Amino acid sequence: MTLRLIDGVEELLGKLQMLMPENQQLLLAFAEFLLERQIQSMPNNASVEVAPCPPQKRVLGLHQGMGWMSDDFNDPLPDGFWLGEA
Repeated sequence: MTLRLIDGVEELLGKLQMLMPENQQLLLAFAEFLLERQIQSMPNNASVEVAPCPPQKRVLGLHQGMGWMSDDFNDPLPDGFWLGEA
């Protein structure tokens, strides 16, 4: 297997955005694991400089259709709810 260097941050972000949200979470957890392992393998006097992430722009409609709200959302709750009966 040959190791290929990533051409740039844009390529990595492009692939990340194509992943489903649950796979994005897995990738984030794996990156944190790798960073922690890297820090632990370094000598105690070495420091790791992590560049601050630029603020990400919000994407309108990214999760469109993934949630719903009940038709009776704004209706008053029954007394049993407030009294802890059901």
